[in-house]
Amino acid sequence: MKVILISGKHGGSRSIELGRWSRALLSFCCLGFPLGMLAVGYLAGQDSEASAMRGVALDTIQEGLDKQSSGLEALQNEAELKLQALTINLAELQARMTRLDALGEHLTAMADLGDGEFDFSQPPAVGGPLAGEYSVNFNTMDLAGEVDTFAGRLDNREQQLDILESLFQNRKLADETWLSGQPLEKGWISSPYGQRTDPFTGRKSMHNGIDFAGKEGSDVLAVAAGVVTWVGRESGYGNLVEISHGDGFVTRYSHNKQNLVSPGELVRKGEPIALVGSTGRATGAHVHYEVYKHGRPVDPSSYVRRTRR
Repeated sequence: MKVILISGKHGGSRSIELGRWSRALLSFCCLGFPLGMLAVGYLAGQDSEASAMRGVALDTIQEGLDKQSSGLEALQNEAELKLQALTINLAELQARMTRLDALGEHLTAMADLGDGEFDFSQPPAVGGPLAGEYSVNFNTMDLAGEVDTFAGRLDNREQQLDILESLFQNRKLADETWLSGQPLEKGWISSPYGQRTDPFTGRKSMHNGIDFAGKEGSDVLAVAAGVVTWVGRESGYGNLVEISHGDGFVTRYSHNKQNLVSPGELVRKGEPIALVGSTGRATGAHVHYEVYKHGRPVDPSSYVRRTRR
């Protein structure tokens, strides 16, 4: 390859013969270098764009992680609040269960159940074969709903036990006011109810009670619960105690050595109300026992033979 150089000042020309390597070098300088620079610029732009895209992607991922972290924190706070509420509910249920246990023990004592027959301190004896596969899905189980259901069952049991307690109290009150037995723990009938020969006049007369002979100074017992309506000394009766039992029933205990109760006092069945004596018209230590029904004397023997309900 020949290159001709022309001089503008002198008008002359000069030719240069280029070899193969010179031509290659010249071609590289004219074409290769610009193309190389263009390629380098393109690659640099690609790297810059990729870096920008990676930065945006990382920012998006970080934002997602921040949102997830905030969501997890909110869920954790909500779970803690629910757990605190369940803990409070369970404590209240435990207190109510303790009350039910105490009430059950009280009713067991009232019902005179034997030892171990109904023990509230032990879990109830239950059993049976396993029906099918037993499994609990803790992921779907509603603990709050289970607590509410249990609370409802407790409400129902409390109402039933309250009603049962009222029935027991009413039955116990009825048992207490039920006239039965004799007014002495140890004694014997020395004179029955009805017509008899008066021990002082020798004439026939009506005896409106039953005489129970006993040891002087021993206890005279109330045959039923009631309110003391009269205490004092009565002609022929000596020291006398009168008790009203409701439903029109009144009992009298006379010839007492000493009265132990006062008017208006509430006495229980079997409670000592006086001491056996011989005050008034009496030949010896005994209790003259009378029963009045709606103001009229009746034969006490049917009530003496009665047993407790």
